[in-house]
Amino acid sequence: MVRFVIVLVMLKMFGGERTLASEAECLDLHYQVLAKQATTDDRQRDEFLFQAAENGCIDMATELIADGAKAHARRRGGETVLHVAAAAGETEMAELLLDKGAEIERRDMRGATVLFLAAEAKRRAMVKLLLARGAKAGAPGRSDTTPLAAAAFNGSAPLVDMLLDAGANPDAIDLSGKTPILYAAARGFQPIVERLLSTGIDPNQKYAHDLTLLMWAAGHANDVPEDDGKALAEFIVSKGARIEDADDRGRTALMIAAESGHAQIVRLLIDRGAIRDVKDKQGKTAAELAMREDVKAALAGK
Repeated sequence: MVRFVIVLVMLKMFGGERTLASEAECLDLHYQVLAKQATTDDRQRDEFLFQAAENGCIDMATELIADGAKAHARRRGGETVLHVAAAAGETEMAELLLDKGAEIERRDMRGATVLFLAAEAKRRAMVKLLLARGAKAGAPGRSDTTPLAAAAFNGSAPLVDMLLDAGANPDAIDLSGKTPILYAAARGFQPIVERLLSTGIDPNQKYAHDLTLLMWAAGHANDVPEDDGKALAEFIVSKGARIEDADDRGRTALMIAAESGHAQIVRLLIDRGAIRDVKDKQGKTAAELAMREDVKAALAGK
């Protein structure tokens, strides 16, 4: 026990907290395997391999596979050992598993591929490795959401570039009717919107419920800084987006911005010629949809 504590202290001094945690897990896993070695069945060996994969315990994983653990093992939810390694960003482990027969396009029960999980977790090195090993850049993951959409949602411009260069479809539509550029617009990520528009996407394309790119930007998530939201909307307008297009509720980008409480975008759209007294299908104007006082003031020209 004393020796174990000394090892942990040294790891903390020289390896940092993440190394401390992972090395401690590997050491603990090693003791568990030794303790159960005589009675361990195939399922137990596989479960130990899952734990080794999550913590990057390469030596232990190699031993477990040699002893009969399956590199393609699956848990009840359908996730494989490679899914776990991909989400954890353990590239060396992923290489080992692939070399030992893990299937790179296998999906879990929710439809996620290993590439999707790596992109969702922003594991850049893992995405690069998986693409190099033949993962399909455009293969849809959970709810038909692609790795590119996951990268766009997370604001990872390097991953977006990597996936586009590997052939990912910038127009892929998921089960909710959204494409990667809409996820980026809703999160206020202008560089990603710019990159995706550069692939030839029409800034006036209509998506589910007749929503446009500008409408998604106008109703951006509340955690987007207002200056960023305004800058993105201004950029989209500069690319020729039509301001007066309406969705299937009869609402324009101005109405959506007003209801969402985005005063700066309201002022921008009015400055660009948006009509304030247009009514939606319920007979409401932007002013009637507005809840915040600064938005009402902007609509009143104050």
